[in-house]
Amino acid sequence: MTNNDLIKKAETVLNNNFKEDKGFTIPCEGLYPFQWNWDSGFIAVGFAHYDANKAKREVEALLSAQWENGFIPHIIFHNDSDTYFPGPEFHQSKLHPLASKSHRTTGMTQPPVLGFVLKEMYDIIEDKADILNFIKQNIDKVFNNHQHFYTHRDPNQEGLVFIYHNWESGTDNSPIWDDIWDTMDPPNYKFERRDTTHVDAAQRPTNREYDYYLHLIEIAKAHNYDEAKIAELSPFLVQDPLFNAMLIKSNAALIELYELIGDSEDKIKTLRQWQTKAITRFNEKLFNEKLGAYVHYDLRNEKQIEFLSSSSFAPIFADIPNEERAEIIVKTMMDKFGSEDRYLCASFDPDSDRFNPKKYWRGPVWINLNWLLFKGLKSYGFYDIANRVKDDSVQLIERYGFYEYFDSRKSVKENAGYGGNNFSWSAALLIDLLKC
Repeated sequence: MTNNDLIKKAETVLNNNFKEDKGFTIPCEGLYPFQWNWDSGFIAVGFAHYDANKAKREVEALLSAQWENGFIPHIIFHNDSDTYFPGPEFHQSKLHPLASKSHRTTGMTQPPVLGFVLKEMYDIIEDKADILNFIKQNIDKVFNNHQHFYTHRDPNQEGLVFIYHNWESGTDNSPIWDDIWDTMDPPNYKFERRDTTHVDAAQRPTNREYDYYLHLIEIAKAHNYDEAKIAELSPFLVQDPLFNAMLIKSNAALIELYELIGDSEDKIKTLRQWQTKAITRFNEKLFNEKLGAYVHYDLRNEKQIEFLSSSSFAPIFADIPNEERAEIIVKTMMDKFGSEDRYLCASFDPDSDRFNPKKYWRGPVWINLNWLLFKGLKSYGFYDIANRVKDDSVQLIERYGFYEYFDSRKSVKENAGYGGNNFSWSAALLIDLLKC
């Protein structure tokens, strides 16, 4: 199949998943029927290559549900659907006094990609005057989102923000959280899973894992989603290298965009202050010398979580490590994840007894993390490895289709695409990879 054929197929996936009446794109039919935060950012990058209007509408639809305090939720329930649990009735975002009055949402967020997505859109879209005008209209909303993080999610004022739920990480059921679950004993909630009616349960989190997920939301709801109370009481309080790297990358993008716009010296100064503190502390606190990579930090128990995942290498996308440290983490990635019998890059350490190559974020390859790694590897001059990540991503989609995630083992020859099919960010980021 030629690259042009693949791009046309990817465009068809995106166009079919776009909801014209609401102006947003679902991740895939059935399994994910609403608008997801970081999905929409990646989707906008794909649309930017061939339909600038849809790219802009995607971002506008996401920002239309921004809370009055700058918070951008992880799901916006623009529409009604009974194919997903937990829905808006469970989340009850209206408990927070500053929640969106016009949209039902969740009370949690996802990795903040919008800053660098706006910069990607500016770089891709040919009509620079039009896209710059769009950015002018929306950039302050993204700045306000970052300001919210540093005001309400950084209790130590150290430049690193916390997540209070595994869904905020984007890497929902990663084995990284297993030890935190061991500190909790939530009730056995009565609920009806909807995801396992669309996808093999062996590829999804267990019911007991959902008990932990729901319990964390119940704690937040009990305190009206007040982040100071959550920081005080939640058993899950983590500084995530992927989440913070996305924020740092988006800070850098906002600085560039504000410089293009002009007349934003105060905001640029604030962004630079955030960056200096964040990058310094990130390198001090989240790097693990023994593992040779960045790791998560359990803020509740004040210790590193010493496991390798694809998130461990994402900081190269945000120019966080110096060149010497970049060499170290790329060597770790190739030694642990890069054997010739595997596709790059598994989402969790293949040498770990917690690795599961078929189960969501416990081992499969994800196109969005590969896209981040590809961009980061290129920026540090690791061109051969970057091209391998790109080639592996293209090969997986070409061989199995536009799935949500893929088996990292090359020995698996059939049915190695898992989760949702015709998945929007797989299609969107494939377009971008093939245009690079």
